Amino acid sequence: MATALRIDVSQNKKASLHLSSSHHFHHSSLTLLPPTQLPWKHTTATPKPSIRCKKNAKEARERAMTRVKTGVVDYDRGKYRVTTQLSGYGRRDVPKRYRERYDGEYDWSITEVVSKVLKRNHWEDIEGILNHWIGRFARNNYPLLIRELCVTGSVEHCVHVFRWMKNQRNYCARKEIYNMMIRLHARHNQTDQARGLFFEMQKWRHALSLSPCLLLFTVYCCNCESRLSLNPLKLQLRISLCKPDAESYNALINAHGRKGQWRWAMNIMDDMFRAAIPPSRSTYNNLINACGSSGNWQEAFKVCKRMTDNGVGPDLVTHNIILTALKNGGQYSKALSYFALMKGTNVRPDTVTYNIIIHCLIKLRQNAEAIDVFNSMRLRKEDCSPDIVTFTSIIHAYASCGQIESCKQTFEMMIAEGMEPNTVSFNTLIGAYASLGMAHEAQRYFNFLENNSSQRPDVVSYTSLLNAYGKSGQPEKAREVFDMIKRNSLKPNTVSYNALVDAYGSAGLIDEALEVMNEMVRDGVEPNVVTICTLLAACGRSGQMFQIDTILLAASSRGIALNTAAYNSAIGSFMNLGEYDRALRLYRSMEERKAKPNSITFNILISGCCRMGKYLKALKFFAQMRDLEIEPSKEVYSSIIHVYCKQDQLTEAESIFATMKASDCFPDVVTYTTLIHAYSAAGNWEKVCSLYEEMEMNSILPDSVVCCTLMSAFNKEGHPEKVFQIAEVMIEKNLPLTESTFYEIASACSILRDWKAVLDLMKMMESSIPSFSQGFLNHLLLFLGRSGRIDAMMKLLYKVMESNVEVSFQTYSIVLKGLLGVGKWKKYIEVLHWMEDAKLNPSLEMYQAVLPYAYKNESMDCAILQQRIGTLRQTFNSLF
Repeated sequence: MATALRIDVSQNKKASLHLSSSHHFHHSSLTLLPPTQLPWKHTTATPKPSIRCKKNAKEARERAMTRVKTGVVDYDRGKYRVTTQLSGYGRRDVPKRYRERYDGEYDWSITEVVSKVLKRNHWEDIEGILNHWIGRFARNNYPLLIRELCVTGSVEHCVHVFRWMKNQRNYCARKEIYNMMIRLHARHNQTDQARGLFFEMQKWRHALSLSPCLLLFTVYCCNCESRLSLNPLKLQLRISLCKPDAESYNALINAHGRKGQWRWAMNIMDDMFRAAIPPSRSTYNNLINACGSSGNWQEAFKVCKRMTDNGVGPDLVTHNIILTALKNGGQYSKALSYFALMKGTNVRPDTVTYNIIIHCLIKLRQNAEAIDVFNSMRLRKEDCSPDIVTFTSIIHAYASCGQIESCKQTFEMMIAEGMEPNTVSFNTLIGAYASLGMAHEAQRYFNFLENNSSQRPDVVSYTSLLNAYGKSGQPEKAREVFDMIKRNSLKPNTVSYNALVDAYGSAGLIDEALEVMNEMVRDGVEPNVVTICTLLAACGRSGQMFQIDTILLAASSRGIALNTAAYNSAIGSFMNLGEYDRALRLYRSMEERKAKPNSITFNILISGCCRMGKYLKALKFFAQMRDLEIEPSKEVYSSIIHVYCKQDQLTEAESIFATMKASDCFPDVVTYTTLIHAYSAAGNWEKVCSLYEEMEMNSILPDSVVCCTLMSAFNKEGHPEKVFQIAEVMIEKNLPLTESTFYEIASACSILRDWKAVLDLMKMMESSIPSFSQGFLNHLLLFLGRSGRIDAMMKLLYKVMESNVEVSFQTYSIVLKGLLGVGKWKKYIEVLHWMEDAKLNPSLEMYQAVLPYAYKNESMDCAILQQRIGTLRQTFNSLF
């Protein structure tokens, strides 16, 4: 069956297209016939001129584009809601023939249509709503409808409505619609769909290259114009409305940039040049962002240079994108240098800029500088006030320093300034409590997020709470939280499973931890290296050496390649269990598996050898470390100093200490503690004092171990007054006073005969009495008894008995000697009765020692004492 395409050509050079049904189309079948010979149009009527008032069209456009705000106030609840209504083109704006034919259809506004569409699921009958809307006959409603839907972010609904639009007879492809759809797919990281829409625009553009007759036929088949009359120039104009422009290319570059596909983005920009479309500043910004999002900051700088070479100057957005690229690439120091360059060129930073700088400072562990930037932002609220991202970053900074109270204050400050915390803010605070094992506080803020916030907990929220219970030693509670994830229609991720494995492993429940790993596999979540590391570390802590081989075998069977961290966990587990040979074999196998040892590996080996007393082995590992050109960490230096100190090689220890200070890793409190203890054992008090002064100069806060070592050194050197100075420093810095610390303070009091200080010491140690050993309490009671401070001795004994601490026979013996030494025989006899009540039978010597005092004072207790002495003598004679 042949195709007949007939075109009427009149004197005014206008053509009418008429097409009979056919199956094939050839250029040879195109024939031009006069109007009188048309088979399905016997008469030609001159069309009536269409006269439109430009004023009415302008008013209709303004009315359709105007947004009207409406508000609803709930006085009972004290809430209000403001919405924006977009009317669009209504019934009076559509052609008259549609108004009369579809008089019964609904005259909804654009906002009402969007609301009705979103109330239905994307697989339900959305077309039923759109087909009852009279506004569908106004072609200009289509861009407005797509724009409002794209703002909601529902990509499924937008795709459904866009597909419905293309099936409408009055639809005309427009680049604005395609640009909005491409940007929407880019927001959802749907790169393939965005490219498909871009190629669909290309198909419309290629239609311009057809001959006029083919152009008319193509547009006719696409239902883009009436069947009766077509104007080729008008058709070409409509098709050119869908030609990709700079915004189309920008949207597609942005789509690839979000996926980190910067090479695709570069190729698209080259296509843009070939299409003779000049790139705008947004084009370059999107391309720089594409390079920076993948961490390729070098390419980002190249694009920025290309941008300036082409005469397009960077703006603040460009600078922020460059800073983000440096941040994503881990170049935090370079980001700070670039920020300084920005300020030198009089570029005013905004909130986004400062948020990036705060993030970089936190990564560089310059938390004090980050907090200073935050405080400066709060002082200059009119320029760049802190937002939720800023507060969340500061909470993270405090959490990394362990300042949990500052985290709480920052969170409350954010609420006080009228900001509603988002889920990320809650997760950061819950994670801060979880890192310290404060499960109760983490649960409280989780409940607030779940019940009193507009936000909802996500997988990260549940995982942080799970981790809090795991850190606090409550694996059963952690399991309950894990089950809550599934009950709330959320899917646990690998981090969630690893946190539960760590919760069981930290409690020594290795079998339960292995069962969680099997559950991961059943749920379709593959274990990773972190899972293996967690299990290996748990085996090392719990002493289950046989499980280590099982875990390593399971990792090999599942194809999990062990990295350096995994090997470190396994080697550390073997070293903790004293299995030096197995740890050494595993270390040697790292080279075969192409896993390079790092500073942590050698620190585990060296510190493990120190605990086992294998000092020469530790020095050999240190020599291997230097041969491999691995920079030692401060932990490695401290371990080697400890090795030399244990071998009384203080000269070599001083040499390593000097090398350490010359390198980038500065000595910490552990290093100073090791040296101070070594010099104290050697009796070199001058070195001890100089090291302590050096610590103060370097602002290194001594811990309880250092302070106790210093106190012992000062007592031995004969400077007990300095012991009190260190005690004051410990109280000022909120350092815990341990039993050893109290012992040294008591010794200093004994040397100085400072009884007032002894009484103050007893007040300080009242709350810590249950944790003290019997030896320390006996020593303190003996010191008080020998010094004649019987009241203080008895007061201390009362405190010990009130603390439900079991009082031993030796303790009573010390108290009795002190009482008898000052002649308080009545109190002596009372303490004997206490011993009998506590079922601690006093010895024969105890009764005989007090009997002369009772005879001398003609006490009524003489008979009782003689009876006790007689009973004890009979018992003694019966035994021997």
